[in-house]
Amino acid sequence: MDISHEVVFCIVNEGFSEVVMDAAKRAGARGGTVLRARGTANVDAEKFFGISITPQKEIVMILVPAEIRNDVLHNLYSMCGLDTPGHGIAFALPVDQVIGIKQPDPAATAASPDAAPAASPASSPAAEQEAPEKE
Repeated sequence: MDISHEVVFCIVNEGFSEVVMDAAKRAGARGGTVLRARGTANVDAEKFFGISITPQKEIVMILVPAEIRNDVLHNLYSMCGLDTPGHGIAFALPVDQVIGIKQPDPAATAASPDAAPAASPASSPAAEQEAPEKE
């Protein structure tokens, strides 16, 4: 199976999703989706302090071409890893099909760096079917 894209997940402390996206964009990512989440509290810390601790987190999902995955992960580690205030972890999973995203047109990009991206060709049989017309 040919994997053309991967999804990178980066889990960071609340307020650090912009740092995550800056790091990913430096490696060639174009955007992402931020989800709010709660971390699981450390039971030992709860016992010591006598309070319930539920850290707020952000999960950033970034769909990237497989060939830039390692660069994205390296940047995330450098800018938002466990040794930073964001205390982030990141991992990637393969994606076997992608529809609905646009890929940059190399000819348009070469002509003008601000050119709008062209639609990518569909690679799955389902994507090749036309959408039914609304009546």
